[in-house]
Amino acid sequence: QVQLVESGGGLVQAGGSLRLSCTASGIISGSNTMSWHRQAPGKQRELVASITRGGNKNYADFVKGRFTISRDNAKNTVYLQMNSLKAEDTAVYYCSLDQTLYGVSRSYWGQGTQVTVSA
Repeated sequence: QVQLVESGGGLVQAGGSLRLSCTASGIISGSNTMSWHRQAPGKQRELVASITRGGNKNYADFVKGRFTISRDNAKNTVYLQMNSLKAEDTAVYYCSLDQTLYGVSRSYWGQGTQVTVSA
């Protein structure tokens, strides 16, 4: 079992910055991908960015150049540095971890952290 705990959300003015953190605990494989997703009211959850344990990154087009994903493997922690925030970035941000352990692939999710950007 894997548990994910996010932190760092809050209220910020447009143009400002926030840094989200997510720490995983439990049985974690040596090969996994950690990601950030978001869900705005009335909208579907969408992928924001992902990073493999080896450091390969992937970003949604709407955050390229503004958000940076990184991770500290020793701490099983993934970060999302969000700069130049816009009102449309307002959402609940969720962390996830995808791994295959003993031949079983599973996804784990955190509880989410609210990010509100005021115009």
